[in-house]
Amino acid sequence: MQALLAPLALLLERLVGYPNRLVARIGHPVMWIGRLISLLDVRLNREANRRGKGVLALVILLVVTGLVAGVIAWLCRLIPYGFILEAILASTFLAQKALGDAVRFVAAALRRSLPEGRTAVSHIVGRDPQSLDAPGVARAAIESLAESTSDAVVAPLFWLLLLGLPGVALYKAVNTADSMIGHKTERHLEFGWASARFDDLLNLIPARLTALLIAGGAFFIKGAHPEAAWSTALRDARKHESPNAGWPEAAMAGALGFRLGGPRSYDGEVVDLPSFGDGRAELGADDIDRSLKLYAMTLNLTLAVTVLVALVLWRLG
Repeated sequence: MQALLAPLALLLERLVGYPNRLVARIGHPVMWIGRLISLLDVRLNREANRRGKGVLALVILLVVTGLVAGVIAWLCRLIPYGFILEAILASTFLAQKALGDAVRFVAAALRRSLPEGRTAVSHIVGRDPQSLDAPGVARAAIESLAESTSDAVVAPLFWLLLLGLPGVALYKAVNTADSMIGHKTERHLEFGWASARFDDLLNLIPARLTALLIAGGAFFIKGAHPEAAWSTALRDARKHESPNAGWPEAAMAGALGFRLGGPRSYDGEVVDLPSFGDGRAELGADDIDRSLKLYAMTLNLTLAVTVLVALVLWRLG
């Protein structure tokens, strides 16, 4: 029955998500992990040997997260049908529903007005929202959707399949550390180096799987191009400074005939980033909707593959 853990967690999170009332009352597991990372940043990120202290911070984070998740998983497996409780807990580290809702909100806001679209997209991207025109808002939302399909769905699911609840918890701990301290700023360039590099390593396989799943999902979407999704990923993913982020973005661009990426502004400074795909760059709310349709089909395919893998593991077990 343990083989059903991953597909059950995926299905539960997609249908229910993590209730806002629960967030208000007790917070979210990723928030708890974030508090630990903030504490380590404050206590260890000092002048001397920042890189070494960053390695120590990552080790502490992994040990604490792994021990807590490991004990909880062990306790779940001691009780009848404890895999259901473990799946519920594991589902909190997935974000299919929240991601789709957030991007859908951007499309609705952009239809109302550009200022509302800018405000909505500012919740899911780090670039300066006031520098974005309407196509820029749409591209930012679609790029975030593509990249987060890997970071928020496929990658945690991959580690859940491999290592159960401890695996998905450890992945989210590293991914959260990368987002909090993995920046190339004066304070975090050295201290966050280990977290950023380890996050790159953990995402190497999932990012490429995400591109394949997006290409597979495109087979079932009218007007989408599965062959172009994969060929664009193979050609353009390497342009990204990240070894992983370019794969889902390029696949999404190729599948839908978009051109994503390009120059953007962070803290008032324009950064010249590469483009992915050869299609239209003048995108709008309707194009966000098309991307969400492809996202939904990609999730359907991901669930089907996960069920198939679970059945194989069950038979082997």
